[in-house]
Amino acid sequence: MNAVIVTADDFGLSTEVNEAVEEAHRNGILTCASLMVGAAAAEGAVAIARRLPTLKIGLHLVLVEDVPILPAQRIPSLVDSAGRFRRDLVRAGTGMFVSPKTKRQLAAEITAQFEAFRSTGLALDHVNAHKHYHLHPTVASLLFAIGPRYGMRALRIPSEPAAVISAIEPAAATAARAAVALWSNLLGRRARRRDLLVPDQVFGLAWSGAMTGARLRGVLSHAPDGVTEIYTHPATTGGFPGHAPGYSYAEELAGLTAPETRDLVERLALRLCSFSGLGAGTAGLS
Repeated sequence: MNAVIVTADDFGLSTEVNEAVEEAHRNGILTCASLMVGAAAAEGAVAIARRLPTLKIGLHLVLVEDVPILPAQRIPSLVDSAGRFRRDLVRAGTGMFVSPKTKRQLAAEITAQFEAFRSTGLALDHVNAHKHYHLHPTVASLLFAIGPRYGMRALRIPSEPAAVISAIEPAAATAARAAVALWSNLLGRRARRRDLLVPDQVFGLAWSGAMTGARLRGVLSHAPDGVTEIYTHPATTGGFPGHAPGYSYAEELAGLTAPETRDLVERLALRLCSFSGLGAGTAGLS
């Protein structure tokens, strides 16, 4: 039986996201959520997680395009004049790579986010990063050094099989995602050498913010053997502070909770689980 982990990113970003995560777990196929510990609605997300013990929670590490945990004056190389993480991803990434001062600040912020997660009292199911920024070699090295001290045992590697995407929707496979696959393969080898749990394949890159019910069911139907993670971005509606323009939040929630989606999981005998559930042999959903 193939194992499928269905994750919601950006948990804690807004009440709209939090409500959708709860709905998708209670009445759909969602098994995990990745918590933005510094986001505006993080406290509400933690409250939901505490009353839903079958919903497994990981850390969604945020280093760009949002707010840090540490005060801006402690990490000036990472933030803009408003005290938010920088949005110029290439320039920010260059600084992380070449500047020892920036690397020290980065290590401090990563540590602070792990500390914030630990303070919730929730078990750490997995780790991933906003915009897949853990593909950056400096971020990855720091994550490998810091994460295990806080119980990191599983890491998302965004390795999406192009053949599967093409079988579902031929126009969705692009050269840009092939470049991401190269970096993902390198990171995957580094992670496995450190005995971290890494899915065999991850889906969500081609349709980030647009994992509609039809696409979700297409991935479920074509998922290769092994452990598959599907990451999603559900919300009850868009337009909230911090939303991504163009994302089909409500449509993703509808796909996760559609009766035909759950029926397909049962018909294909897919095992819905969490990262920690893989090791324990228990499903992520009750």
